[in-house]
Amino acid sequence: MGYQERKRWLFLGLPFTFTKYTVEENVITINSGFLNTRENDCYMYKVQDVELENSFLERIFGLGTVVCYTGDTTHPKLLLEHIKNAKDVKNFILEESEEARRKRRTLNTLDIGSVPMDDAD
Repeated sequence: MGYQERKRWLFLGLPFTFTKYTVEENVITINSGFLNTRENDCYMYKVQDVELENSFLERIFGLGTVVCYTGDTTHPKLLLEHIKNAKDVKNFILEESEEARRKRRTLNTLDIGSVPMDDAD
């Protein structure tokens, strides 16, 4: 299972753009462009945090923007802009990224400013 959404115009939520987002269990893919196309992938295990943004106009037209904070070098802040079913996509990414990290046995660590044992004396 996965999601395939198109970036839409903010006005009326019409899908007249050339950007397509594909969210699958292992990878997020962004295809953009008409004459010159670009395809960018981000593995799901690299997604560290997910955020949902809804502007006033997005809420009126039933759209949302999903922001993925990743460890990817090309897109550290991956935006899935003006998509329908944004809340479902966000929840799917959140669950699948956690599952992908579990499968790969990767661990995200955070430096919380703890004092090393040598300096504690």
